[in-house]
Amino acid sequence: MARSLSGPPVQVVALMASGYPAPENSWAARGGARTFDVVSHAIQAVGLAKRYGEVVALDDVSLEVPAGTVLGLLGPNGAGKTTCIRILTTLLRADAGEARVAGADVRREPGLVRERIGVSGQYAAVDEYLTGFENLDMIGQLYHLGRRRSRERARELLAKFRLEDAADRPTKTYSGGMRRRLDLAGALVADPPVLFLDEPTTGLDPRSRLDMWEVIQTLVGGGTTVLLTTQYLEEADQLADDILVIDHGRTIARGSADQLKRQVGGERLEIVMTDVTELARARRLLEPLATGPVTQDERTRLLVLPTAGGTGPLVDALHLLDDARLSVDDIGVRRPTLDDVFLALTGHAAVDGAEADGAAAPLAGQDGRPGEHRRHARETARESR
Repeated sequence: MARSLSGPPVQVVALMASGYPAPENSWAARGGARTFDVVSHAIQAVGLAKRYGEVVALDDVSLEVPAGTVLGLLGPNGAGKTTCIRILTTLLRADAGEARVAGADVRREPGLVRERIGVSGQYAAVDEYLTGFENLDMIGQLYHLGRRRSRERARELLAKFRLEDAADRPTKTYSGGMRRRLDLAGALVADPPVLFLDEPTTGLDPRSRLDMWEVIQTLVGGGTTVLLTTQYLEEADQLADDILVIDHGRTIARGSADQLKRQVGGERLEIVMTDVTELARARRLLEPLATGPVTQDERTRLLVLPTAGGTGPLVDALHLLDDARLSVDDIGVRRPTLDDVFLALTGHAAVDGAEADGAAAPLAGQDGRPGEHRRHARETARESR
């Protein structure tokens, strides 16, 4: 469900109820017929910039997302990810730069952009006093799908997200994972060709996260274009065709997961020692095999050596450790991960820092109180009936 992507959650119903209706002749109102011109890039942005006083949230960020692909937008908290999504979804005006989404200009044609996108933000923005079915039905009616089609679409999505058994329960009784699934279902009510997902699996258990990945992959397989922000680097590795890394509001790297990993270079030889007291001795013994600084973690008894040459350093390490009569619990070679990329590119982990993205004011005419948004949305839905 679309909403202000930082601060109090705002539902797509509140977005439209506060002056942004889906036009009666929109593709959503006509049953989803997409009439805009098909373009090779579903999302394009050039030179986006945004400041809040002395704080630079975005600084000359450009991106392109080919239709039917996933762009992973990665960066630590405060990097500018949410600010970028707020601009692309018309919830925030950039100080500089231009952007087009689904063929519509974000600044000059915000209404067309809103017709053609779905947004699921960092927090599940569902009305806890309505049932799952009522939440989705309300959104469908606000998109002018009509009473019958709204109900049909709600049932379809509840089945797709395995929420049928809880369809008639108030969402305040839902688990966190169920709320996240319902939130994503709400973003799909009007079958948008472009989907913005701001940390869609935050707080989910591993099983629910895998389920969400499967849903996203199915959507992309059907032609949906996705811009995804996440701090779960494995998630970007699994889902993204292309990755844009930003830090302090600036683009610092772009490429596929494999391309970014190659920037870090080489492999990693990981060794778990049996005895933590032998960690320092093993490090001194193995450092000549490393192509860069060796790291160690006494809590996990882990040594990590950047290496090159495939399994050769692994064999050499085993011989050296055996000759020195040092015992290991585990040893192996792995390729660099996106975690390694983050550390190499930014100097800190993906979850470091305080989120400065959300400094933007709420939508015009809204005071930021979630209860007020929900009340306004419910009243609008009742009137539409």
